[in-house]
Amino acid sequence: MARGNAGDVLGAYLRSQATAFLRALRLHAENAGSGADAAEGTDAARSLRGAARRISGSLGTFRAVTESSWADGLRTELVWLSSTLADEHAHAARLVRLLDALHRLSGAAEVPAPRAGAGALTVGSARAGALLERRLTLARTRAHSATLQALGSARFHAVADAVAVLASEVPLDAVAARGRVAEVLVPLAEVAETRLSAAVAALPAAGHEHPYNADHDGLWHEVRRLLRIHRYAREALGEDVTRLRIAGEALDRHRDASEAAAASATAARTPRIAPATAYALGVLHADQRHEAEAARLAFRHVWLPEPAVTAG
Repeated sequence: MARGNAGDVLGAYLRSQATAFLRALRLHAENAGSGADAAEGTDAARSLRGAARRISGSLGTFRAVTESSWADGLRTELVWLSSTLADEHAHAARLVRLLDALHRLSGAAEVPAPRAGAGALTVGSARAGALLERRLTLARTRAHSATLQALGSARFHAVADAVAVLASEVPLDAVAARGRVAEVLVPLAEVAETRLSAAVAALPAAGHEHPYNADHDGLWHEVRRLLRIHRYAREALGEDVTRLRIAGEALDRHRDASEAAAASATAARTPRIAPATAYALGVLHADQRHEAEAARLAFRHVWLPEPAVTAG
């Protein structure tokens, strides 16, 4: 548990994340300007999103310790920024995931062949891959344009300026900031934990989710969001968040697989595609649904490790 009064502890965490934000922003700008390795640019963008999420999440959880009007305004802008930055990466990662899965499935002997013959999946996979590449590359290009537009906007520069100020000075509520961590920050962090616990309790029982039900995805995505907020709150308090990070990674895999399944299903509804292409997309959709179901089970094993849990 972090020591000091609430203002000192929260201020130190927010300043560290603001510094991380500015460092990542500088690296992102340098990579974009120099045409550096794409992986470096991706890492910088990921660090930028991570710092933005940590600041915005902490401002929400510990709003009572800050100047609320300032916190609300900056939090809104950081949510906008992190969402904008995430879109391009999401489309690129989804394409890689789906193409890798198609390659794996087309060479897997256990995948049943359609009536048209054993080679139909291989033929359909090539066409399905080309279709997905066209669709997701177009989506990524649009997201990239939106990112460039956002990073060049006056709105973004205002956000960067606000974070630069935050790196040296955190606007705090004078009374709340003087309180002890255990009396001010811990109860606020517990509110975030209670919301997470309620969301987990609202998930369908494990046995009711087999086979995978896509209608439950929204509930799982909400648990992922609340878990991330809970983890950031515990980080700010200086606690070990290893278990929370592992649980969050399982929910990240669930999000990736469920969205990949949705993308393959959408592609399968493309008018006038060949039957072999539609078949390959159907196999891919089923594969990603299985991955999402496995991720749900992995989360339950981390979060609710009771022996009675047998499916997710």
